[in-house]
Amino acid sequence: MAKTRLKCPCGEMITAPDEDLLVERAYAHLAAEHPALADTYTRDEVLFMAY
Repeated sequence: MAKTRLKCPCGEMITAPDEDLLVERAYAHLAAEHPALADTYTRDEVLFMAY
């Protein structure tokens, strides 16, 4: 089953129709809202937190 939702600890809910776009949107959110963390998460770590 594909993971299509991720709730950031800041409260932002990130959704996408597939995992590739979810990871892309998560990285975009990190870059915009949490730039100090933008380069700290791998794709696998993002998907581990997703559901």
